[in-house]
Order: sequence, then structure tokens, then C-alpha cells
Amino acid sequence: MKLIAKFGLVAVVAALSACSVLQEERIDYKSATKGPTLEVPPDLTQLSRDSRYVAPGGAVSASSYSIGQAVPNLPTAATAVGDVRIERAGSQRWLVVNRSADQLWGPVRDFWQESGFLLAMDQPNLGIMETDWAENRAKIPQDIIRNTLGKLIDSAYSTSERDKFRTRLERSPTGGTEIFISHRGLVEVYNSDRKDSTAWQPRPADPELEAEFLRRLMVKLGAPQAQAAAAVNVAPDRPTSRIATVNSQPVVLIDEGFDRAWRRVGLALDRTGFTVEDRDRSQGTYFVRYVPPNPDKKDPGFFGRLFSRESAEPPLKYRINVKTEGQTTTVSVLNANGAPETSANAQRIVQVIADDLK
Repeated sequence: MKLIAKFGLVAVVAALSACSVLQEERIDYKSATKGPTLEVPPDLTQLSRDSRYVAPGGAVSASSYSIGQAVPNLPTAATAVGDVRIERAGSQRWLVVNRSADQLWGPVRDFWQESGFLLAMDQPNLGIMETDWAENRAKIPQDIIRNTLGKLIDSAYSTSERDKFRTRLERSPTGGTEIFISHRGLVEVYNSDRKDSTAWQPRPADPELEAEFLRRLMVKLGAPQAQAAAAVNVAPDRPTSRIATVNSQPVVLIDEGFDRAWRRVGLALDRTGFTVEDRDRSQGTYFVRYVPPNPDKKDPGFFGRLFSRESAEPPLKYRINVKTEGQTTTVSVLNANGAPETSANAQRIVQVIADDLK
């Protein structure tokens, strides 16, 4: 009887432990591939070293990282820890660090590698770092078989989701560095009623996952755990944004100044899968590539598009223009030549940006 009681006690403890594991939100990433990345990085042209990347008050381009400049002391606020503070607008967050980007690039690279990711893109001259696709192993159910055998059959377990993260470092006009982390996700779904095959499809960006990695990066940069968590969880301001029509052209109107609107639009483009080929902050322009949806063509899935031998539809080139008058910023879509765009694609792009700014 005592032996049975002991086994019963062990079973109860195991059950409680399982419940606590399921209730606790954990992150444990492991790269989904050890070979070359499955997604070819965009064919980005290096940012030119010219005046387009210089705004009044200081350099802002990725190519100007090595230029040092004195930075005034940061104001004391609940979102500031040491020389790092977090800014938030709606569901978007980013870090502002009182250090030069060349001081931060190495620690940020180490941060992602220590978090279990391989880097598919590592380009300091562009200020862009992007991880490979990886899976969150913490989402795998911790049943008794897996807990017993552990790493011996770890490779046999897999989740139906993959994540990747893009980190963009941009020099602020005051000489510090702004760090943006954007998430992109895939989910594996059945692509037929018979459920005999699957395909990878994009899933929405996860703002809370972005916030968690920003918190961890704050800790990596020297902030205490508790203070970093408190800073990330500060309630956001909610600047108003809305879709409007100006001169027969669809636009997004944002009730805030240029600096914050520029940051938020850039983060929205990173999140929603646009390929940003170039940017010119002095002119308020992002140069992007966009593949419009084709409702008449069956979607082969994300990886199907990558490995298909059929010629893919060429992406269209647009310019996203950010222009401020007073405290209202207008975001509009221009074609490759810089002329106002009024097509259905412009309507879709404006809607995507507006949805992410909420």
C-alpha cells in the first residue's frame, strides 16, 4: 500500500508539473535547418554614402554608423533603464539606446545566436540582421515519453509553426541608435480535404513575441530583469491613424510628427513582409517591392513558391512616402517613378499599413 501511495504521489506531482508547464509561456528556439537558409535574402543594394541619408540634426543612415557624436542625457522615465529606453505606440515597440551602432552590432548578433537562431542576413552596412526560420521547441507537449527519453528522440518532435525575426538598427538624429525587432511567422496547414499533404502559409506577426525579445535584449544590454519587464509593459499611448483620400489617392493619416511616424511605418513594412530595398529618411521615402495577390491562381504555399520551377511573377516596385505637416503625417504610395499611385494595389498597401499601426 505504501508503494502504491508513493506512485500516486508521484503521479499527482507530475500532473501538477505538467499543468504549470502548460500555463507558463516559455520560449526555447532552435533553428529549423543547419544548412543554407530556405528563404533567399532580398537582393538589397547597399545604401549609398550620400546626403540622402542625412537629416537635420545628425546622420541617420546605416552607412554612417562609425561616426561618433555626443548624446544628451536621456530623460528619466518609467520606460528608461540605464542608457536604454523603450518606446511604444499601439502594438509597436522599439528600443532607443544611448550608444553608437558599431558598439551594439556585436552584442545584438550574440543575442540572437544565444537565443538559438542562425543568422540568414548579417549586414552592418545596411543595419539589418535577420534570423533563419526556427521553431519554438517550448511549444512541443512535454508528455511522459518525451520527458523520459529526452534528447534521444528530440529530432522526432516538431511543431507546426516557424518564426523568424528581423532586427533593424537605425541611427537617431541625436547620435544614439534605434533598434527595431519585427516578427514573421509561418504555420503548416493541410492543403486538401483528404489531409494527405501540407503547405506552409504566413501567419500574422506576433507583437507580444516581439516585446518579449525586446525585453530580453534590454537585459542583454545591461538592464535588470525586473526593470526591463516593467519598462516593456508600460501602457502605450494611442496615436490616431486612419485611412483617407487626398486628391483621389488613398493615404494613411497619422496624428503625430515625422520622427515617430517614420519609425512606425518602417516597422509596419518589416512586419508585413514587404522587401525594403532602400530608404531615404531625408526625403521620407521607403523603396519597396510588393507582390500583389492573385485570386485566380492557387497558392502553392510559402515553400512551394520558393522551390517551384515555374517563373514567379515579378514583384512591383513602389515608394512609400512619409510627409509631415504640423503634427499630422500623411503616408502615401508612389509608383517606381515617384508619381502618385491610385490603383487597387495602392489601396491594399495603404490598408495593410493602417492595420499594423493600430
